[in-house]
Amino acid sequence: MKNAPTVLSVSHRTTYHYSTYVETAQHLATIRPIACAWQRVVSHSEKIEPEPSYQTSRMDAFGNDVLYFALDAPHERLQLVSETTVALMPRWTDLDPEETPEWECVADELRFWVGGEFRPEVEFCFASPNIVPRPSLRAYALPSFPPGMPIVAGAIDLMHRIHKDFAYKPSATMFDTPAERAFELKSGVCQDFAQVMIGCLRSLGLPARYVSGYLRNDPPPGQPRLIGADASHAWVSVYCPESGWIDLDPTNDVLADMDHVTLAIGRDYSDVSLLRGMILGGGAHRVEVGVTVLAL
Repeated sequence: MKNAPTVLSVSHRTTYHYSTYVETAQHLATIRPIACAWQRVVSHSEKIEPEPSYQTSRMDAFGNDVLYFALDAPHERLQLVSETTVALMPRWTDLDPEETPEWECVADELRFWVGGEFRPEVEFCFASPNIVPRPSLRAYALPSFPPGMPIVAGAIDLMHRIHKDFAYKPSATMFDTPAERAFELKSGVCQDFAQVMIGCLRSLGLPARYVSGYLRNDPPPGQPRLIGADASHAWVSVYCPESGWIDLDPTNDVLADMDHVTLAIGRDYSDVSLLRGMILGGGAHRVEVGVTVLAL
């Protein structure tokens, strides 16, 4: 049926093994998927072991539901398990990239000036902890954005080029590798592909944000399995005034649609990392991650 929803079941298990006991810990976890126009959260549950001594949640500045929990008892292992079911609707049936506004007009419209009207999209034009819009990123982006190029058509061309020019190498970068370093290496993982593309777009004055989420593990018959489908994934969202936020996945060279489950949005990875916080003790640690996303 045309425009029928796709229902996906997501299971995400993350386990930390510590070499010595963690005495106390305080964590922020971004594991609750957001509800939006194209994604309805049918159900969600989460389990933390050992059981937290305190747990609450808050809405962050980007609309993500962030979980806060504290552990007061010594522990050598921490496990987070989330189970989610979402219904996805097709997003791009009416999108014509060639009919979107010229990119220079978008950049001019969203350029910040004192006393101007507040536009929330403007926040995603500026530098963030992992992404600084360098001249090198602008020079790389410009061939995709000649004068008069429609913004979405240019963003898609930039996505194609990053997918072609960069190598997917999990060992090339770390979780805190800045976009500039990944650009120099021309390699990395989905996080790096996304942050490089965001840096390119912001260097042109275009709003671009970081999206974390999941990829379907079992593609429909005849379609290839997407890269990064066994762990959490990341892609890019660029703002188009007439169409809203347009999501592009440079790792797989596709528009994010019925195979992409949106978890959270932010300026870069540092805003939406799965788990962050402070621990006392623990020594060295080892992490195991397992993600399964299947159609129901």
